[in-house]
Amino acid sequence: MAKDYYEILGVTKDSSEDEIKKAFYKKAHQYHPDKKTGNAEKFKEANEAYQVLSDKEKKSQYDQFGQTFEQAQSGGGSYGGNPFSGFNGQGFNVNMEDFDLGDIFSSFFGGKRKSKGTRNAVAGNDISIDLNINFEDPAKALEKEIELYKKIKCDRCTGQGNEPGTKINTCKNCQGSGQVTQARQTMFGVFSQATICPECQGNGQIFEQNCTKCKGKGQVQGYEKVSINIPAGIRDGQTLELSNKGEEGQKGGPAGNLYISIHVASHKYFKRKEDNLIYELPLSFTQAALGDEIEIPTLNSNIALKIPAGVQTGKIFVIDGKGFPHLNQQGAGDLLIPVRVITPTKLNKKEKELLLELAKNNGQTVKVKKKNFFHDLFE
Repeated sequence: MAKDYYEILGVTKDSSEDEIKKAFYKKAHQYHPDKKTGNAEKFKEANEAYQVLSDKEKKSQYDQFGQTFEQAQSGGGSYGGNPFSGFNGQGFNVNMEDFDLGDIFSSFFGGKRKSKGTRNAVAGNDISIDLNINFEDPAKALEKEIELYKKIKCDRCTGQGNEPGTKINTCKNCQGSGQVTQARQTMFGVFSQATICPECQGNGQIFEQNCTKCKGKGQVQGYEKVSINIPAGIRDGQTLELSNKGEEGQKGGPAGNLYISIHVASHKYFKRKEDNLIYELPLSFTQAALGDEIEIPTLNSNIALKIPAGVQTGKIFVIDGKGFPHLNQQGAGDLLIPVRVITPTKLNKKEKELLLELAKNNGQTVKVKKKNFFHDLFE
């Protein structure tokens, strides 16, 4: 049965050369026989598919013959050559020198990428921290300065790794390339793979003397102040990312990133729902019945709120635009003021008489439990 090379690699006919290459290395990483997830047959199929689809001429012939590609290949003249000319009798021979496995694998499996143009450069580690702010802080943009204890650039060698004033020699083992080629014999044939030079650790250079402060690493532990710009409208639990503010990289590699998890404190009177500010307004019985004008606190200043007579518990007053700013957008949320009428629990004799009179005027019959003599005596 003819094989579908596009299906094997998980690509389409319209996939670019780069997409095909990445798909192949993803499969190679997954099915390599030396790995726990290895599958020798699928590993061989992936390599076979890549040999064809990575070659423009072979790919064109495969697209032309489709499912009859294998027969056309064995037939000779109509195909114009064996697409597996790179395979030997023991299996196949793949030359890995043309590709940087580290870069491709890191893009799929979370490893640190090397910095282009710098041999064996290693990116610094990311840092994650928690930052507590006050409830009202998100009402406007603010800046906070923190101090981190982390790996920073060595100030003696400026991150180069060599003792200032000493020579830097080209590695004789790799001739300055930072890589050496090794051949591995496997059940599928011989694999040629470029690995990091053990003499210079991929640097391509050997220091006459390592930096006396960082011992050649180019980084040391130290304190660094970092300014954090917190945008208006940020919410509890959101995370800010600051590029290149993590730990310093090695051998010219970029610094890692700094991730700041924001934690917003609660408030005694306010609550927040999305970008709306909520302030529950307690009203006395008389305020609710007769109406009033009350000063209401907001995030920035106080405002006057007119309470109409007869307002009920559950009524919500809405003040447009007095909530939190929308994050990275124009405008703001609203101030929501739900009303809660407080029923009096302790009334004096006069207050009771007035309420009874009010009840009678409204046609309401109220039975009042009479107190006994001793209760009146000691009240």
